[in-house]
Amino acid sequence: KDIEFIRSYYFNKLEYTRFSSSVGKHVGFTERGVKIAADWNKDASLLSAMKAQKEVYCLNHIQIEYSNML
Repeated sequence: KDIEFIRSYYFNKLEYTRFSSSVGKHVGFTERGVKIAADWNKDASLLSAMKAQKEVYCLNHIQIEYSNML
């Protein structure tokens, strides 16, 4: 519940767009990033795939990471 998957995209050390599982879509931070995010958000299959990444990367590994910390 408290886990969030974030994938950020950078160009020249400037973040231009980001996908956040808590928001459920891509968000742009620059003029170009806003346009790219809008295009990516129109693709339902891409959004579904990105939302599934939370389970693939986060939920499947949290118990391993948690036990390693203890």
